[in-house]
Amino acid sequence: MGDVCHTIPVIRTLQAVWPETRLTWVIGKLEARLVGDLPDVEFIIFNKSRGWTEYNALRRKLKKRHFDILLHMQTSMRSNIASLMIPADVRLGFDRERAKDYQSFFTTDQISAKPRQHVMEGFLEFLNALGIKKRCIEWYIPVSPEAEKAAEEILPGHQPTLVISPCASPRFRNFRNWHIEGYSAVAAYAIQKYGFRVVLIGAPTPVERHYGEQISKQIESPIINLIGKTGLKDLLAILKRATLVVAPDSGPAHIATAAGTPVIGLYATTNPDRARPYLSEKWLVNRYPEAVRTFLGKSPDDVPWGTRVRREEAMSLITVDAVTARLDEFMASL
Repeated sequence: MGDVCHTIPVIRTLQAVWPETRLTWVIGKLEARLVGDLPDVEFIIFNKSRGWTEYNALRRKLKKRHFDILLHMQTSMRSNIASLMIPADVRLGFDRERAKDYQSFFTTDQISAKPRQHVMEGFLEFLNALGIKKRCIEWYIPVSPEAEKAAEEILPGHQPTLVISPCASPRFRNFRNWHIEGYSAVAAYAIQKYGFRVVLIGAPTPVERHYGEQISKQIESPIINLIGKTGLKDLLAILKRATLVVAPDSGPAHIATAAGTPVIGLYATTNPDRARPYLSEKWLVNRYPEAVRTFLGKSPDDVPWGTRVRREEAMSLITVDAVTARLDEFMASL
């Protein structure tokens, strides 16, 4: 979901600079629920759960089509194979360092190598390769009136609202979740010091439901637990009404950026210089350098770009005081 959010400014720039160009986006089924109604973009849904059947379906859909340029902006073998079903003159992909899963064998041209870039900056390099220097760092993802109304009913009025998205999507040995006690302490602090209304968001997984239940129990003041209760458009509408978001490296952190809401990003196992919420660098709690030194025994400058610290205890390097200090700084900036 983060990559999808990072792609939208590329779309917005293409629409601004080349308004006559027809744009087609081959996109996952889940991701399309968030952005599949962007204006003036044709969406072709790729349902990866269907396996090889979906590749054949994509080939049939496009066999009579022809594209001038394919922007091959995903580095996975699944995307590589899907790209073979797309007839295009130019197949533009990443430079060799970033072209994971042998992507270079599936492209005709590559973007310039730019070391140590944020993911979105890497995507914007595709514009440079097309000779486009302008940048439209804009999202404007449509929100339905129904979702707007539901969000207003949940969050009426103008009370400052802190949204906590406590969990990242589970991946093998990819530890990004901070601890329940930390989230609970930050929520209590926000309520007691600033009168925040606190909202929990997340997917209906057992881990996230557990986080929601336990955080709710540990706080004396009532909070709004929406974990497992919102679709992506509902989530977007809620994030648009929020004052501030607290989240680890996760999709909701990037959706919040797209919604125009600042994010206190909690980073220790992921390098935020590569994957932070793009417009919220000043609110980061960054313990990645300390985690690299502590658990990998190296300087952050000596590990490959994108290296993850695959130790669950690394997130405990983030302290409650560090997060509340960022909250204080944010409130002082208003």
